[in-house]
Amino acid sequence: MKRTLFLIAAFILISSGFSFQQPAKDDTNARVKAVFLYSFTKYIEWPDNYQEGNFVITVYGGSASLITELKNITSTKTLGTQKFEIKSASSIDAIGKTHILVIPQESTYKINEILARIKGKSTLLVTEKSGMAKQGSAINFVVVDNKQKFELNKSNAERYNLKVSSNLSSLAIAVE
Repeated sequence: MKRTLFLIAAFILISSGFSFQQPAKDDTNARVKAVFLYSFTKYIEWPDNYQEGNFVITVYGGSASLITELKNITSTKTLGTQKFEIKSASSIDAIGKTHILVIPQESTYKINEILARIKGKSTLLVTEKSGMAKQGSAINFVVVDNKQKFELNKSNAERYNLKVSSNLSSLAIAVE
């Protein structure tokens, strides 16, 4: 039931609430992941010191289509009083204070360096390669039966001082 409601909400967001600008190349996967990422912001609570300033989502190592889709979705949205800010980081040193850090599959070989960089920060680490939820990410995108799903390692999220809603947990594939 909750899974159905989540999918319906995602469909409604896509079909009515957002004005997608057509990117140079239509990337449905990027659009779906961007909707998921935006939805995660409603089911995860960051500490008080992360609830001021802009809400920053950083994509490490590129993925221009994901960045474009995130900008399209969040351009007129806020999370409470926070405006969304979408960034790209081409190096580990360029990763600053960020609420969500997305590591595309082709950049996961640097996972240990990235984990060291965000240690002690309240950053939701999101990856998209098999096994990453066991190696440190809180959320990992996976495809199951030709459908986009996500794994959740709640312990990894809690390690970064993030509170995950039971609603989000019930929609995820649990990983420990």
